[in-house]
Amino acid sequence: MSIVAVVGRPNVGKSTLFNYLVGRRLAIVEDVPGVTRDRLYADVHWLNHEFTLVDTGGIELSASNEMAIYVRKQAEIAIREADVILFVVDGRQGLTAVDEDVAQVLRGTQKPLIVVVNKIDHPNYEVHMAEFYQLGLPHVISVSAANGLGIGDLLDLIVEFLPNKDKDEEAEDVTRVAVIGKPNTGKSSLVNALLGQERVIVSDIPGTTRDAVDTPITVGKDNYVLVDTAGLRRRSKVEEEIERFSGLRSLRAIERSDIALMVIDATEGVTEQDKKIAGFAHNRGKGIILVVNKWDLIEKDDKTANQYTEELRKELAFLHYAPIIFLSAKTGQRVHRVFDLVKQVKEQRQLRISTNALNELILQATMVTPTPTDKGRRLRIYYATQSGVEPPTFVFFVNEPELMHFSYQRFLENTLRKAMGFIGTPIRFYIRKRRDD
Repeated sequence: MSIVAVVGRPNVGKSTLFNYLVGRRLAIVEDVPGVTRDRLYADVHWLNHEFTLVDTGGIELSASNEMAIYVRKQAEIAIREADVILFVVDGRQGLTAVDEDVAQVLRGTQKPLIVVVNKIDHPNYEVHMAEFYQLGLPHVISVSAANGLGIGDLLDLIVEFLPNKDKDEEAEDVTRVAVIGKPNTGKSSLVNALLGQERVIVSDIPGTTRDAVDTPITVGKDNYVLVDTAGLRRRSKVEEEIERFSGLRSLRAIERSDIALMVIDATEGVTEQDKKIAGFAHNRGKGIILVVNKWDLIEKDDKTANQYTEELRKELAFLHYAPIIFLSAKTGQRVHRVFDLVKQVKEQRQLRISTNALNELILQATMVTPTPTDKGRRLRIYYATQSGVEPPTFVFFVNEPELMHFSYQRFLENTLRKAMGFIGTPIRFYIRKRRDD
């Protein structure tokens, strides 16, 4: 996904613009310079386009205190990795020397650059627009982030500069497999074991892998791209500024993938961070395989695997559909089975069920377990159809969508899984009210 960075000196309204573009208040907005210290990021959808918007702290090139230097490094990383840069300035104050210094830095990026003159919410401030053309930058647009003025025109301009999708992402015969998980679970060791050679640096130091590394691999007649992502950490534990952007890249790698190998450290069990990472892949509709690594370090008897499986299912209940494999990337134990599971999940994500068979299943299910009622009203399912694959997606047409309780939806999902499998993939349901002719 393309990245658009919001940069500029302190207190020009970057966070207000960020919040308006993403449609919710994610960044703290306060009329005090330096409030935004770390980068925030969120997805923005506009027409048929989407991109990741990154908010940064105010750039003060002349400041020498530790926090100012830290914020500047954060912004520099966002600028370096961005596809498009929004240079936000204050239209009320007009052009300042700091703006000119920041513009000088941005000119050297050779990237699409849009000067966003913010706080233009009154004709009296329009006169300041001319000042910013002195910067010699070709794209200058006025907005009021606080009031939403000019935002549509800004978004139209942004999408003009977004790069085209990579060809390999659109290739139908290649399955992208992301290796995800928190730091130091053995993701890079697993990648090396799968590739059969040392392609990724392996270290016991958490966070060794900075970037997402794509490696093509062919297994039998099947083509894959293996993506080793930087370990995702809780924000409170990230100390190096470069690791924060590695987290963003990891999330982007998950989005670009078809299937995620969720690596869990057998010696630690499931942690809260594991749940968050797996939840992101689940919510994005990716295929998921639970890979319990370092299994060679666990003292075992004939009940250990079953007990561990029960614990996994309890802690990661929302991944009840995900297959589990216990392995050791270090010794190679069961590593050869990973691609067998990947192939199986790929096939399961592409399963289709005919409309007739689907509705017959639903009819039988409702006869066994009647649809829910509320205050004398009963849910009626008129019919359903499968609208897509990867992940399998179903649309149900009913009399009153609000009567479709979550528990009954789960019952219908289990019915479909029992009949079809859908191993390793989420299933998406859309409940629609049938309109009378």
